Amino acid sequence: MSILGWCLWVLPRGPPAQSISGAVQGSPILLTKAVAAQGPPEVPIHAFPLVLGAPAEEDKELQQILIWVEKYPSACLQWLSGSNARVLLYDPDYVKVVLGRSDPKASGIYRFLAPWIGNGLLLLNGKKWFQHRRMLTPAFHYDILKPYVKIMADSVNIMLDKWEKLDGQDRSLEIFHCVSLMTLDTIMKCAFSYQGSVQLDENSSSYTKAVEDLNNLMFFRVRSNFSENDFIYNMSSEGRLSHHACQIAHEHTDTCCHGIDGVIKRRRAQLQNEEELQKARKKRRLDFLDILLFAKMENGNSLSDEDLRAEVDTFMFEGHDTTASGISWIFYALATHPEHQQRCREEVQSILGDGTSFIWEHLDQMPYTTMCIKEAMRIYPPVPSISRELSSPVTFPDGRSLPKGITVTISIYGLHYNPSFWPNAKVFDPSRFAPDSSRHSHAYLPFSGGARNCIGKQFAMNELKVAVALTLLRFELLPDPTRIPVPRARIVLKSKNGIHLRLKKLR
Repeated sequence: MSILGWCLWVLPRGPPAQSISGAVQGSPILLTKAVAAQGPPEVPIHAFPLVLGAPAEEDKELQQILIWVEKYPSACLQWLSGSNARVLLYDPDYVKVVLGRSDPKASGIYRFLAPWIGNGLLLLNGKKWFQHRRMLTPAFHYDILKPYVKIMADSVNIMLDKWEKLDGQDRSLEIFHCVSLMTLDTIMKCAFSYQGSVQLDENSSSYTKAVEDLNNLMFFRVRSNFSENDFIYNMSSEGRLSHHACQIAHEHTDTCCHGIDGVIKRRRAQLQNEEELQKARKKRRLDFLDILLFAKMENGNSLSDEDLRAEVDTFMFEGHDTTASGISWIFYALATHPEHQQRCREEVQSILGDGTSFIWEHLDQMPYTTMCIKEAMRIYPPVPSISRELSSPVTFPDGRSLPKGITVTISIYGLHYNPSFWPNAKVFDPSRFAPDSSRHSHAYLPFSGGARNCIGKQFAMNELKVAVALTLLRFELLPDPTRIPVPRARIVLKSKNGIHLRLKKLR
């Protein structure tokens, strides 16, 4: 079936149209020249043209999404390549319906991540996902998260110490690389009790470069009709680069953890000993791996070594790259809005003084800084989109519906700029998140929503607050007008030309 046509949706007035007909079940293209037959003849038909977009290599997808949000209310059909298309959603009412269901992750997109992070919580579906989610939830209880605050503060201060050693006050610095190493440092220490500092290890840059390469490769693979077949892709130069980058990522985890598979086996063996088990349970700070090893399924079984490795690799990626993106864009937002930056700084100074100690209780004492963090993540959501494959037909509140088998992509970027819910959406306005403000429950989703929301969102928010607070105590952040960052769509939101800031020491 040709996809070069119009996707015709009926805007219900009177008897609602119940479906988009003419679709082929199980096909990746299910919406073409679809005409609703229900309703009286005078029901107006609103045609939503198939949006083609610019070639992926031009990196204009985010800018185009903002145009589509303005032109096509609620959703549109986006052609990616060949027979590969998706329905793009950016209306909170539509998004709420999809996230309230139990549809699986879109296999045509997420399966490409499996060689990198394995089949952990991000990629699992169904019963096994539910089991893992239930087992991992205790790892993010506030009693577990409390001791992590000091680790986060120590890692941030290592980064800031390095920044202080830079020559000159007006030097422009590409900050994402530094922030990425800092968040990697934090996750290694919180997840595996790593004793060194990846920020001081020159070899760690190879890991962050591998993650950057994998972000790019996965983005382009989804949009290439010739890359869907694993055999063909693995024979290509991009496939070989992807394999090499996966190797580097896995080797870094192995090296820093002195062989993560060996660590898993040793710790599991130790926990078979009752004395060692009690020692571990009484340890002042349990790390992520401890929690995984203690966890039991309903049948009393523990996670297999393969499952443990997948969750470790998933946590490594999600716990460092998304957070690094969030922090970097928050810094840029504050640099370009100095009045808000100064107000945050004054708030932090009133709480932390010289900042020599940062404790758990401080996290809830920074309301204005938290408002600025949230507004920055609205404008620059760390994960710009998520996708589901409909396991059954779905009907939206306005009567429109989609059949089983459709890939729907929730554009969090488009959602956060939807002018129907965010007036003057391009304006940085922290008051949108004032304590007395109200909004649609699904208009703001920096950590997704529904049952599959980000399990580590509290961990991430804590790290964002610690990083922003300690940085503002020591530096004034200034933009580099000669290098304005250009957001680009990837698995994680990145900048096409880096994020460059000038740092001015305050003490």
